[in-house]
Amino acid sequence: MYTLGISCYYHDSAASLLKDGHVISAVEEERFSRIKFDDGFPKLAIDWCLKNCGITPDQIDSIAFYDKPVLKFERLLDNYISVAPRGLHSFLDVIPKWLHKRLWLKNDIKKHLKGFDGEIIFPEHHISHAAYSFFTSPFDESAILTVDGVGEWTTASFGTANNNRIQLTNDIRWPHSIGLFYSAFTYFLGFKVNEGEYKLMGLSSYGQPKYYDLILDELIDVKDDGSIHLNMKYFAFTYDKVMTNAKFAKLFGISRRNGDEEARQIHFDIGASAQKVLETIILKIANHIHKETSMKNLCLGGGVGLNGVANYRLLKESPFENIHIPPSPGDAGSAIGCAQYLYYIHQKNQRIVEVDNSKRIHENVYVGPSFSDDEIVSFLDDEKIQYQKLDKISLLEKTAKLISEGNIIGWYQGKMEWGPRALGNRSILADPRDANMKDILNEKIKHRESFRPFAPSVLEEFSSEYFDIDIPSPYMLMVAKVKKPEKIPAVTHVDGTGRLQTVSKNSNPLYYELINQFYKITGIPVIINTSMNVMGEPIVNTPKQAYSMILKTDMDYLMMGSYMISKIL
Repeated sequence: MYTLGISCYYHDSAASLLKDGHVISAVEEERFSRIKFDDGFPKLAIDWCLKNCGITPDQIDSIAFYDKPVLKFERLLDNYISVAPRGLHSFLDVIPKWLHKRLWLKNDIKKHLKGFDGEIIFPEHHISHAAYSFFTSPFDESAILTVDGVGEWTTASFGTANNNRIQLTNDIRWPHSIGLFYSAFTYFLGFKVNEGEYKLMGLSSYGQPKYYDLILDELIDVKDDGSIHLNMKYFAFTYDKVMTNAKFAKLFGISRRNGDEEARQIHFDIGASAQKVLETIILKIANHIHKETSMKNLCLGGGVGLNGVANYRLLKESPFENIHIPPSPGDAGSAIGCAQYLYYIHQKNQRIVEVDNSKRIHENVYVGPSFSDDEIVSFLDDEKIQYQKLDKISLLEKTAKLISEGNIIGWYQGKMEWGPRALGNRSILADPRDANMKDILNEKIKHRESFRPFAPSVLEEFSSEYFDIDIPSPYMLMVAKVKKPEKIPAVTHVDGTGRLQTVSKNSNPLYYELINQFYKITGIPVIINTSMNVMGEPIVNTPKQAYSMILKTDMDYLMMGSYMISKIL
């Protein structure tokens, strides 16, 4: 049974294909269109999913879309009426898009997938988040928390899940949103909404939460159970295409930061304050959910689940024994979540919990496009690019040695990762022992802000020796204290933390062996891992895109399949 899942028209459009409930293909549209955070109908992603699995549209049994467009449209109309006459400019921009396109999604699906004659369903936005967070977990039962900007009306929800049943019992509703609260500060501090929230998280580590009390006094009312109420006189997102207004700026005594403007200490302090408020809210909600459900497991979904600092505090300070966050908790991940909802809940198929954690991790992440050695060498020969072919052992030993000597390596192997993080298959790798490497990577490779940290990939069995964490973090969604910052300064952020990826022997064997080779040479079981892209571009997909990285950056070598390409050659 083939089930197709689709998310689009907001940000991070994606498609997934499930076979008998198992994810066999999933990819974001941006990886093909090369438009960062592409929000268009995922034609290219859908086509690749079908081609990769060797099926045609008539073989798809059913399709799920990640939210209910009609309900979302109802919320938009209700909102514009409530804020009128303000919002006319936004109304005239947004509503035609819905009337001409977004409300007719079934037509788009049937037009693109000629021959498909199955059922199309539209689960609510937060049930798609909930399904993805639970059905990728190793739990038979769990409490569930979903937090994002907004779905149809809901901005956060909680409930419980058991086997193939999910029940969301409580929610926070528009316009009072934890995600939009954080996005407002993202916007005010000069970053793009739905793109720059992770930049705000990195920037916040350079500041002190001096404005924490001011925010709680003026901007947001936080109850003991974590429910919130925004003071809407400071926010503009209900009636404009910007997040904050003049009163917001006046409250902090500065104007909104221009994206090109150098970040100052006040920006760092405002960011630190917003981050602390977010963490306070999430912890209050988690404590309340535990009190209400008495469950030991918690599954977290929604875009706020990408905030690794808040996730770590949940792990350390909440009463839950186990916490699961899927590899892509935002809207792209719901392309899988809605398909899982369709298969397990709507169609009532039996759920079998994957006992082998490494196998589950592998099938959750490494489900994207891949290129064979034959395809890679065909590209290299056609472009007359010099290369050296290596066997597997030589590839691992040579790469580890080059990294240990200070070289920056592009690592392009196997199937592309699912989600926003490169997890060892479309990665740029470097030596974490060099304190200057962070600045070198930011300036000469990624071309991005100097305050952005880089992630450590650590052999799973050494993770608790180097980081204050006692569970796997395979999806780079936990920011933990570094225990030995003097040994790995390049991946130690200014606040003494690192957003780590734990790598096990079974979840990614080749990447594990590479780190292990580096460990044999240096005695350090950690390497720097950042995605293979430059700022403003999606992670590379094709061999041609991977090769372009060595041309437009100061990357030293590219290891693409079995082939080594040198900057020098």
